[in-house]
Amino acid sequence: MKSLSADRFHLGWFYSKGFGPKAWKHPWAGSAVDRFTKPDMAVDLARAMERAGFDYLMIEDSSNVPYTFQGSHDAYLRNSVDTPKLDPTVLAPFLVAATKHLGVVVTCSTTEYHPFMLARKMNALDHVSDGRIGWNVVTGSNDGGAQNYGRERQFPHDERYDMADEFLELTHRLWDAWEPDAVVLDLEAGVFADGSKVHPVDFEGKYFRCRGPLSSPRSPQGSPVICQAGGSARGRRFAAQWAETIIANAETPEQMKAYRDDVRARAADAGRNPDDIKVLFLACPIIGDTRADAEARLTADLTLTDDRIEYGLAHMSRLSGIDFSKFDLDEPLPKLKSNGHQSMVKALEGKVLRDMLKRAQRFGSDLFVGTAEDVAAVMDEVMQEVGGDGFLMVNSYFSRRYVMEICDGLVPELQKRDLTRTHYEHEHFRDNLLAF
Repeated sequence: MKSLSADRFHLGWFYSKGFGPKAWKHPWAGSAVDRFTKPDMAVDLARAMERAGFDYLMIEDSSNVPYTFQGSHDAYLRNSVDTPKLDPTVLAPFLVAATKHLGVVVTCSTTEYHPFMLARKMNALDHVSDGRIGWNVVTGSNDGGAQNYGRERQFPHDERYDMADEFLELTHRLWDAWEPDAVVLDLEAGVFADGSKVHPVDFEGKYFRCRGPLSSPRSPQGSPVICQAGGSARGRRFAAQWAETIIANAETPEQMKAYRDDVRARAADAGRNPDDIKVLFLACPIIGDTRADAEARLTADLTLTDDRIEYGLAHMSRLSGIDFSKFDLDEPLPKLKSNGHQSMVKALEGKVLRDMLKRAQRFGSDLFVGTAEDVAAVMDEVMQEVGGDGFLMVNSYFSRRYVMEICDGLVPELQKRDLTRTHYEHEHFRDNLLAF
């Protein structure tokens, strides 16, 4: 490790399980249990994040009640595994109304929207948020989701990214169809907008077609900040082409650095400035009053109860499209074939399922365990080795207590080291993301 502190880095929060139940079995769940259809918990989180100077809150989503595990939705509903989830684009306006600076990223699938509808929705959200909206681009992975939209199964993995490339090309053309000064509002001349500065798109692609232009003026940022989580080779190529912030999962600083270096090299090959992409690594810090306290909580997190085993198997089954109830927990997994999350399936091959379920509880990393000062020091060292760009907080057993431990415990220690911001530099989400 280097001896000096890392450069300043970014913080985000991965709102896992989306707009749905949070910590309903946790002793600190409180009102989160019976008010999961209300925006309360997310609003509390957003306000705490803004107080701590986070860049963005990313709301995960999927749009089906899964049935991959054991061929039934029973385990998913019994344990609230990836369901129920409400539409994150409905939650987003509550979050932007409760904050002034925080970026809000909503997950929407390119296989569940038409590009015009999605472009119009994101344009409206960027307008009402005064330029603080982002879009987490996903391509779908579970056949149950495809069946809800009238298809028998998901398109093949790589073809979904081919479709997404075309989808992004079209949406960007729609967002750019209105020039920045097209709206003139000239009362004296009686002119609302200059028609010469609003352009049809006339897009004809392999998968999509659209006349355009968008039916609303250019938004404050021009387009939403594009977020993506490509782990496979094809996903990384897509991220390098389009993403402005990337959700990444890695267990060690060496893996983090390898992933970031790879994406940056791909971005440069695509003609982009690699510094325009911020890679944020999933982190689930455990903050204790003492190191012993934090380590005891880690031990509890790694303890596999029957309901945790069922939860983990069902979750992995949904993401991969593979029914993991068919495998022995204590035998190495065989070579697996999946049309779902390729990087996750590749990481599982040859591994003992019980061990991987323990890792899943921690999102892959036990690096950040200790007092707030301990964890801040480790994050400093990790970013020195990786080179950037920050961390995306995530926690399976989400509670208001955990929010306070991070935002009012860990972050002040990071700020003391001048590792994270103490104030927002700019008005818009994208500008804050590019501030350092």
